Amino acid sequence: MDYSPNKVNTKNKFKKVSPVVLQLLPSLNTGGVERGTVDVTKALTSAGWGALVVSNGGPMVPEIERAGGIHIKIPAQSKNPITMYRNIHRLIKILLEYKVNILHVRSRAPAWSALKAVRKVGVGFVTTFHGNYSADNKVKRNYNSIMTHGDRVIAISKFISDQLCDRYGESSDKIRVIPRGVDTQFFDPSAVSEQRIIQLSKRWRVPEDASVIMLPGRLTRWKGQRVMIKTLSLIKNRKNLRCIFVGSEQGHTRYGRELRREIQKRGLVSNFHFTGHCSDMPAAFMLSDVVVSTSTEAEAFGRVIVEAQAMGRPVIATNHGAACETISPGNTGWLVRPNDEKALSSALLKALGMEPNSRKTIAQKSMKHARENYTKEKMCESTMNVYKEILTDIVSHGG
Repeated sequence: MDYSPNKVNTKNKFKKVSPVVLQLLPSLNTGGVERGTVDVTKALTSAGWGALVVSNGGPMVPEIERAGGIHIKIPAQSKNPITMYRNIHRLIKILLEYKVNILHVRSRAPAWSALKAVRKVGVGFVTTFHGNYSADNKVKRNYNSIMTHGDRVIAISKFISDQLCDRYGESSDKIRVIPRGVDTQFFDPSAVSEQRIIQLSKRWRVPEDASVIMLPGRLTRWKGQRVMIKTLSLIKNRKNLRCIFVGSEQGHTRYGRELRREIQKRGLVSNFHFTGHCSDMPAAFMLSDVVVSTSTEAEAFGRVIVEAQAMGRPVIATNHGAACETISPGNTGWLVRPNDEKALSSALLKALGMEPNSRKTIAQKSMKHARENYTKEKMCESTMNVYKEILTDIVSHGG
């Protein structure tokens, strides 16, 4: 396949539009990084800027185009050294043809190609450190370090910002902490009809008198579903408790089977339900009495924690990573030690046993907390400010 930008529909090329920002990521499948890319595309085009997105494609490409952006497909997801080398030249062609001012890369593999391309062409370079990447050895740390080469480096939490400084020796002067933002119009309790909640409850076969504990997240070991299973086995009066694992296996079928065997072994079959992917998370949150994040590894941000708060749901999360920033203990939720089933069971009983007035108070505080600190509008505004910083630097250096 020819990935040259000359094959793109030239009718939509930018005309007299400046500046132009190119966002680069592996693909446009469903996810937080991809959602943020769409949101920033909308912010760029609303400001009259040009918005390019380069990726290997995916189901969210139409959303980029509806937002007024142009998508160009290259094999940006590849970690093959030959493909990564060829991507350098593909990116150079795109940068020149579309007169790009800033390249913003959101993932490590394409960042290696992007760095070579921007150095060749001479455009602004922004990176976003999205993950709590494993850095067990020198090879991994070197691979991850490509994300520190931006003229500005966006960290999605203070936890990640501290990690950049401590682990990679990054200067705090060029780090900008921009938490991921949620759509508070979509995640709004008043926007969810009772009918949507009832339909979901019937589909998931939730008894009317059940207290619902929800653990959103794909089925992967570090999300800690096994911790939740062990926790529920410690609670004696669990007959009316229903724990719902909301998330797809994403290829981790073996782990899914392990969890089901563990549930059966502990006699908890009636207490657990696996939903797979859910397309109506606002209704799912409204169905829950408490939302839990049991991640055994630190979350770089933890989007579901903020989404649940935006919906006025009490949240219990493990006391590490960005959860320490997004939860106000005693006000919007509780923090417990990772892998501590006793502490989690105690917090669950406290959350489920709240009086109606206490539940209403925590809901109000949670929604206020999310709307003041973690909206997509705030994220986009802060990202646009980073782009403006880069443009100012370019002008001041005679670029």
